Amino acid sequence: MKTVYVFIDASNLWEAQKAKGKFFDYKKLRNFIGEKFDASDIKIFYYSSYPANGTRDYNLDGRHKFFTFLKKGLGFVVRKKELKQISITTAEGESIEEKGNMDVELTIDALHHYKKYDVAVLFTGDSDFLALVTYLRAREKDVYIFSSKNNISEELRTGSSGYFDVLKIENDVWGKDLKQRSK
Repeated sequence: MKTVYVFIDASNLWEAQKAKGKFFDYKKLRNFIGEKFDASDIKIFYYSSYPANGTRDYNLDGRHKFFTFLKKGLGFVVRKKELKQISITTAEGESIEEKGNMDVELTIDALHHYKKYDVAVLFTGDSDFLALVTYLRAREKDVYIFSSKNNISEELRTGSSGYFDVLKIENDVWGKDLKQRSK
């Protein structure tokens, strides 16, 4: 039996959910990971950014209720921050770009807790995490990557202990259908 820590990059997972047309059922996903890695203990970190109030023409309460459900209902550690709005100027004119990268927060948690787990599971496809994967593997940690074929870097896929395409998981880890927001 092993202690497994899971680090979920929500923006990467969102791409997989869009491709599947369904939301993950995080309780089922937790159970799947526990069984897959023979976990005696499992701790899940969830990293997400969210739009600032007044920047969307829809209500953001559902997003915050979801964060509360993950934290209180499922015991996840939720790390979140407001999207930063950056003004950019191009040949076409000025526009606003939003950034909400959580890579540093995820890396800090993985490094801070590395003596507490045997297996790290990263839900991301970003090649920036290769340095983290290499560091953890050099310290005899198994590091598995969960992403989708359209959102995984080759370096990360081959540099880890193993790769799983979330779109090909045969166990039922999926929940409700993803619906387009009405405009």
